[in-house]
Amino acid sequence: MDSHRLFKCRVLLVEDDPLVLETTAAVVRSFGFSVRTAEDGFVALQILREVLPDIILSDLRMPGMSGFELLSIVRRRFPHIPTIAISGEYILASMPLGLLVDHFFQKGGYTPEQLLAKIKELIADSPIRPHLGKHAKVPLWIPRSDTAYIVVTCAECLRSSSIANDTVTAEVQETECIACGALIRFLVDSSVLKLLEQKAKILPARK
Repeated sequence: MDSHRLFKCRVLLVEDDPLVLETTAAVVRSFGFSVRTAEDGFVALQILREVLPDIILSDLRMPGMSGFELLSIVRRRFPHIPTIAISGEYILASMPLGLLVDHFFQKGGYTPEQLLAKIKELIADSPIRPHLGKHAKVPLWIPRSDTAYIVVTCAECLRSSSIANDTVTAEVQETECIACGALIRFLVDSSVLKLLEQKAKILPARK
C-alpha cells in the first residue's frame, strides 16, 4: 500500500473515556490518517450515516450503546469495513476472526507500531475480504474486573449476551441467544476455566 493511499485512510475511533479518545486519536493521526471520533456507539452510527470510514477502532464497554452492540451492527450492515476492538475491561478467550471483529488489542498491551501494522494489514485486505460464512466457534469474552459472568457472541445475529460463571464447565455448552433465539454453542477450555478460578480468588464475587 503506497503512502498516498495511507494518507487518505479514514479511521473512526469510538471511545467513551475522553483522555483515551484524545491520546489514541493523536497516535492514529500521527500515522497520517484522517480520524473521526465518537464518544459512544450512537454517535458512531450517526457518523456512519454521513461517511463510511476505511476502518473502525472501538472500545467495548461504553454507556448507552456498548462496543459489542455497535460492532454487531457494523458487521451486519457494513461487512466490508474492517474493525479492531481495543479494551481494558475484557480478556479475549477465543476469537473466530471476522465474526464480530477482525482483531483485538488489550489497552496498554500494544505499541503504536503494532497498531499501525495491523491497520495497514486490515485495510489492504478489505477489498478482497472473503465471506467467512457460518462459524462453529463463537467469541468468548471474560470481564477483567468481574467474576460473575462471561460474554458470548451469537454467530447468527452477532449480538452479545452474558452467561453466569457458575454454570460454566469444560465442555461444549449451549445457550439460547436472547436477541434472535438461535442456539449458541461454545466451548470453555481448561485455560479459560483456570483463568476464571484465578480471578475468583483475587476478585470478590459481584453481588
